[in-house]
Amino acid sequence: MPAPDVAALLSELERSEPASAEHARSAIDWLTGGEPLETITQLNVCEFLWYTLPCKVTGDRHAIARALGRLLRLGGLERYAELCSASTTVHILRVYARLGEEAGTAAYQSALDATGVLPPDVPELRWSSIMGPEELGAHGACSAALELAIVSGEIAPGPGGPDASAPPDEPARPDGPGASTASAGPDGPGASAIPAVPGAPPPSAEGRRRLTSRWLTTPRPELGGDNWLHRVQGERLNRWVLGRGTAWRELAQPFEVRLHAPIPAPREAHLDALRWLLEAGLRPGGVPLTQRHNLARSVLAESAWSGAELAAAREVAQGQMGALRQTGRRLVTTPAGERLLGDADLLWETAAAALLAPESGENGFRASAREVALMLLADGAPADRDHVAAVIDCAEWQTGEVDASLNELGKRLDAFGLRAGGRLTPAGRSAALAALRGHALRPRQYVNLS
Repeated sequence: MPAPDVAALLSELERSEPASAEHARSAIDWLTGGEPLETITQLNVCEFLWYTLPCKVTGDRHAIARALGRLLRLGGLERYAELCSASTTVHILRVYARLGEEAGTAAYQSALDATGVLPPDVPELRWSSIMGPEELGAHGACSAALELAIVSGEIAPGPGGPDASAPPDEPARPDGPGASTASAGPDGPGASAIPAVPGAPPPSAEGRRRLTSRWLTTPRPELGGDNWLHRVQGERLNRWVLGRGTAWRELAQPFEVRLHAPIPAPREAHLDALRWLLEAGLRPGGVPLTQRHNLARSVLAESAWSGAELAAAREVAQGQMGALRQTGRRLVTTPAGERLLGDADLLWETAAAALLAPESGENGFRASAREVALMLLADGAPADRDHVAAVIDCAEWQTGEVDASLNELGKRLDAFGLRAGGRLTPAGRSAALAALRGHALRPRQYVNLS
């Protein structure tokens, strides 16, 4: 069956409903961007109706939505046409009109989450809020795959909830930007109120995650046998290399190849002090502390490490890894810490990531200084203040920030026994590369400056 021709559909609508034709022409131009009608997806339609239309299009928004629905119905796209007149769409447009863009955007995000066609975060990939072309392509194509699976019944409905035909209550004004985000997932507030397919219950969150993971990692003929995960990771890595000035690019360029594949855990012994502390935290009574909340003498006498080494391991495990917590005068291993002990690869990845994890309230400048230091150390070069400052081009008044960042990095390296004599051990070089790779591949997000 040939795809519906937009020009022909507009001509037909102009003959039957001339008052709607101009509205429909404006809407379809926004929706398709000149592409064929068969390229649109449910995600495209929802984003147009619930964000683009109220935020960027002038005129009678309700009339424009209804006119678009008539055009889509003429083209045989009945399911998309229903979205144009759905109670959810009417409700969201009303929220924008009555409460403003911030509240309207929150309602849009909640409704979009609940459709089930928004690709969820999965272990292989957390989606960015600022996407490059490759990630945007992956996100859109994955959404289309989710939509098809939901419509075909491949993804079963999830647990029941409120009446799916009823729109959510009008939200109160959110506390600030980002009060509702696309990453909240299908189980977030108001999610069960919007059907994934008109008239159907919300789809299974677990089914969506399984499909997304499989879809991202499957080789694609249209990608020359590559998969979308590799494409997104390659794009993020390239942006990390190129994004911060000439000196940064010169230092980082060789790492684009070195960080292309995951960095395996070293075969030699590593993270021994950390493992010992986590195992001690599982004992009845945990790890005893003094009145000043330092490690007790009995702990230091029992271990094979110095008090400074154990104190450093404790600080990182408790602060950056969330693997230990203090309860009164004892340390206990958290459920997250138990998982780390049971999975050597996860322990390695988490410890390596902790080398660059931000401290509470830390600015991006300090994190960049630690990245530069790890690149220099991984190359066998000194990572002193002058070397690091030259790469990030800091002002004289910022050298104190560099010193603080380097001291923090040194403390973390020592906590895991990853350097000796000021240089990285073989395990330390692997950890530095793993940390840099994780940082380069992290999702890019908008910064909330409020």
